Amino acid sequence: MKQRALWTAALIAALALAGCGSASDSNSSSGASDGKLVVWDWKSGDATAASYIEKAKADFAKKHPGVKVEFVAQPFEQYYTLLGAAIQSGKGPDVMLFNGGGQIRDRVDALLPLDQYVGDDKQRLAGWDAFTKDGKTYAAPVTLQGHPIYYNKSLYKKAGLDPERPAANWNEFVANCATIATKTGAKCFAQGNKEGIGIQFFLSGLGSGVLTPQEYDDWIAGKRNWASPNVKRVFALWKEVNDKGLNNDGANSTAMFNDAFAVFQSAKAAHVIGLMSDIGHWKDFAEFLNAENVGVMTSPVVTAGATPSLPYDGGIGYAVAKWTKDPKVAADLVRSLTSTEALKAFYADAGAIAADTTIDVSSAGPAVATIVSETKDGKPALHVALSSKTVELMGRLSQQLLSGSVTVDKAVEELAKSDQAS
Repeated sequence: MKQRALWTAALIAALALAGCGSASDSNSSSGASDGKLVVWDWKSGDATAASYIEKAKADFAKKHPGVKVEFVAQPFEQYYTLLGAAIQSGKGPDVMLFNGGGQIRDRVDALLPLDQYVGDDKQRLAGWDAFTKDGKTYAAPVTLQGHPIYYNKSLYKKAGLDPERPAANWNEFVANCATIATKTGAKCFAQGNKEGIGIQFFLSGLGSGVLTPQEYDDWIAGKRNWASPNVKRVFALWKEVNDKGLNNDGANSTAMFNDAFAVFQSAKAAHVIGLMSDIGHWKDFAEFLNAENVGVMTSPVVTAGATPSLPYDGGIGYAVAKWTKDPKVAADLVRSLTSTEALKAFYADAGAIAADTTIDVSSAGPAVATIVSETKDGKPALHVALSSKTVELMGRLSQQLLSGSVTVDKAVEELAKSDQAS
């Protein structure tokens, strides 16, 4: 076991050296005392994020004109492996981007608590809880991320259904899907689980319609009862939806990014559990379906007494490494990356639901209006409350559930063990 651990560490280090690209010259701690801060993320290389980055850099330059900022965009599929190697060595970027939830909480030992620096931003920004652990804040939120159920209003119309009245309960929802399939040939759900990500969207997108409000709150609080019939029902429903042909064909061989979203965008499926920000979201879908045809609904009620809500958290946020040489200056960069003007640009160009609650989104169309209105009563996403290890296991088990190589009871039992060990 020890030999295997050493081999894994060596592999990670090799991946870091081979995969860093332009980061290979920025792998040591810089810090503002050297007149330079290095930022790692996976967004700054995107064309839609260009104006956001420029406005953040301009804001920071006003406060620290003598400090150069270098952004190193890493490939997302290698990001946490590369970051893990940097953390292991105790050297790396000064500022780094994280997804909210387990990805940052599992790495807080390498991060600087930001509470003393971001107090003035607490009221303006939302989504802080996803970047906190044990009462300390480790990143400032850039976006809100959640999992609305999007639906194609034009398919509803073609099927003779009311596009402004999506189903409120599961039986009605399945009946509507049958009508849509008969009248239009479209599947109920666009689903992609090749990477094991589909189950995350499914759990969080439909979970509030299955769990009771108390079970939901207990789950988020870490008091998860994996033996609950309702918890098992979520995973049974995951399998049932696929077994009954409600998903597009070959869900386990379809990539979520971006093949599953393409199924929805091409009107081959009536619904998809997507994202609020980044990709597979309202702005992407509106380009193909027109904004007026992109509907947003909460989960149909599966269990009597369930109270459906929009699942959302802080989406992505920037953190500061413990090894940075001037924490205050690095924290000022984080504040610039979450400034109102920068986040306005991110919203306008990338379609992000920015964490800044002062940004006016009234002109963005009905889908955004619905999403923003539902955040008032929304709750944290179920999968974000789990550790990254448990989420990874859930992905593997979800594929086995669809293929029939594991039972629901066995899958839930393994998830319970992983969760309790985290």
